[in-house]
Amino acid sequence: MTSRSTSADFVTAFATGWPEHQSDIMVLSLTTHRGVQDFAFNKEQALLIAKTIKETAAKLENPKTS
Repeated sequence: MTSRSTSADFVTAFATGWPEHQSDIMVLSLTTHRGVQDFAFNKEQALLIAKTIKETAAKLENPKTS
């Protein structure tokens, strides 16, 4: 992880529940120019991800205006 790129793919994502057969899982679908990847999380993992995103977003600078 020390040789990470300084640029990132554009990502669109959305979270859905799993089909009614497995309501204890959340699926996060990430779409990049390389294709779609689905990730499955249990409740604890989903809450940790949400908490981390919220904390990181709070630290971001306001968007630059021209």
